Amino acid sequence: MANRSATLDRIFHGLADPTRRAVLHRLARGPAPVSDLAKSFAMSLPAFTQHLGVLEASGLVRSRKSGRVRTYSLAPRAFKPAEHWLAQQRRIWESRLDQLDTFLTTLVQPENS
Repeated sequence: MANRSATLDRIFHGLADPTRRAVLHRLARGPAPVSDLAKSFAMSLPAFTQHLGVLEASGLVRSRKSGRVRTYSLAPRAFKPAEHWLAQQRRIWESRLDQLDTFLTTLVQPENS
C-alpha cells in the first residue's frame, strides 16, 4: 500500500502544476525535443527542464537522447494508477450519494403510501 501511495503522490505531483499539464497536453500529440517544448513558455530553460525532471521522475514522460538533442514522449501507462484511484473514489461517492438519495426519498414520502 505504501508503494501505491508513493506512486500516486508522484503522479499527482507531476500533474499539480499548470506548466507540466500543458507539457503533457502537448506531448499527447507526439514526442518533442526540449527546445520545441520550452519555446511555448516564458521561463528560463533551466526552470523549464526542472518541470521536465518532475514529469520524468513521476513516470509520466520518458526521454531519450540522440546526439545533443533530448526528446520527450508521453508514457500513457503511467497514468493508470491515478485513473484507478479516481475510479475508486467515484464509486465510493456515487454509492454515498445513492444512499443519501434513498434516505431523503424516505423522508419525503408519506408513511402510508
